[in-house]
Formats: sequence, structure tokens, C-alpha cells
Amino acid sequence: MTDPSTRRDVLKGATLAGATLAAVPSLAKESRPMQDPTSNHTSDPFPEQRQEWPALQRDMKPVPDCGEATYRGSGRLKGRRALVTGGDSGIGRAAAIAFAREGADIAINYYPTEEPDAQDVARLLLAEGCKVKLLPGDLTDASFCRSLVAQAAQALGGLDIVVNNAAYQQSKASIDEISEEQFDRTMKTNVYAMFHISKAAIPLMKPGACFINTASVNSVSPGEELLDYATTKGAILIFTKGLAKQLATKGIRVNAVAPGPVWTPLQVAGGQLPGKLKEFGQDTPLGRAGQPAELASLYVTLAESGTSFTSGSVFGANGGTGII
Repeated sequence: MTDPSTRRDVLKGATLAGATLAAVPSLAKESRPMQDPTSNHTSDPFPEQRQEWPALQRDMKPVPDCGEATYRGSGRLKGRRALVTGGDSGIGRAAAIAFAREGADIAINYYPTEEPDAQDVARLLLAEGCKVKLLPGDLTDASFCRSLVAQAAQALGGLDIVVNNAAYQQSKASIDEISEEQFDRTMKTNVYAMFHISKAAIPLMKPGACFINTASVNSVSPGEELLDYATTKGAILIFTKGLAKQLATKGIRVNAVAPGPVWTPLQVAGGQLPGKLKEFGQDTPLGRAGQPAELASLYVTLAESGTSFTSGSVFGANGGTGII
């Protein structure tokens, strides 16, 4: 015969468990419609257009979708402090919006002439009650990279997530057309800045913190017109894997996202050869280029604690090419 007190405890436990489940039915039942990846964003060829580097997202036709109207958070990064370089537009902007809506405080770096785009995203997030700090500056300046980390940590009260995303890309048909100035700027923006920022951030980061670097399909399958850019993206892939090994004992993870063709200001500021913009992304199995919003969840997933065993990895988002 069961002890009455034991029976009471069992019934009490069942009641509490039922109450707990009843308290979160909306989380369990919330549904979002499936989307056909071949048609949920435009597959029309992009119109030929050109802006002076670094270009403004707000002036692109069509304007990239960074999740402004679609990304919905659920507290996955509540209380985290994140620095995102190139966070004013494109993939960096999508990551910043997603992080903020997941509860993180955000510091956004961008080149000074990109101020209009930075103000656009800041207004959006501030109106939603998010904490946003804008930190303009030139990442080719090593001293600025170091001060950027210090400013971000001071503004946010620390650093838990660092996204090395900003990039410089100029298409040239031949190595003969790549000037020493272009090569130097590409290296300093894409590789040196990542090195300086990471080195400055590591002492400020605690176990559970992470780096997310933006690599590329060009890391392993270089476009012939992107020789210097692809070289830097290969370096980012190896830097990610090597730094992950160094920081493992500190409990700091390092991963990368490797996009394929994604519609960002890089493409209209010299990132594509003249006359080739209409072909951008058309050769992917999905038949279109990606939009920044489609990568946001990858950055969130790599930043949250649920992927704590994932480090030194590179995740592709390439429209089905299977390159990474």
C-alpha cells in the first residue's frame, strides 16, 4: 500500500509540473509558416548600379532586407554585450538587429561616411527599447581597432560577443589591375582589423564568450576577379580555426559564417565587375542571391550557449552550392 504522504507528494509534483507547462503554452504552440527558399526573396536580376565606396544601403535598388520587419527575438541573448563591425548595413546589420531583438546590448562599428545607414538602424532598435552604441571609425587604423574594443566594453559594461564582419571588396579582372593601395586596404580591413580587435578583446572576455567571423565561399573557392579579397577570406577561415584552438582552454569559442552571394553594399561599391551585377547570385541552385536577413539566425545560433560544443567551425550560407 502506498504511503498517503508519498501519494500527496506525487500528486503535488504532478500539479506543479502541469502548472509549469500551462504557463508556457504560447512558446510551445507558436508557429511560423514555412517559406519556399526559392521564392521568399526576389530572384529578379539586380539592376546595374554603382555607388562610391563604401556605399549606403538606403540608396540601393532594391534595398537589402536585413530583417528589420521580420526578425522576431525570444530572449536567446538576454544580458549579452556584443560588438559588431560593419553593423550599419548588410550582414552585420542583420546580425545586430537579431542580437538586439534577442536581448543583447549592441555596439555597432562602421566607416564614418556610412553614418546615415548607422542612424537608420540605431533609430529602429532604440525605438524598440534596445541599447545601441554607435562607434564610427576606420578599421585600417590599428590604434582605432584597439580603442574600438575599449569603447565598446566601456559603453556596454563588458564584451561577450565580437563579430568581425566589416570587409573591403573590389573586383578586378586581373592581378595587373590590383594596385598596392587596394591590396593593402583589403588586407588591413579584412585581416589586420580582425587580428587587432580579437587580440584586444580576449582579455576582456569571460568563459562562455565568443567570436564570430564573417568568412566567405571565397575562402575555399576563390572568384577569379576577387583575388585579394578571396585571399583575405582564406586567411579568416584559418584564423578562425587556429584561434579556436588557442582559446578553448579559456572557454571562449570562435566560429565563422561563410556567405555565398548576398545582396549588400559591397556589391554596388566595386564588388562586382562593371555590367555583371545582373548576374549576381543567379547561378546558385536556389536561383537567386541571398538577403542579409537569411543569415541572421546563424549568427544568433553561434552566439548563444546552446552551441557550447561548437568552436573552430565554419558554416556556409550559399544558396545550395555546397561549397562550404
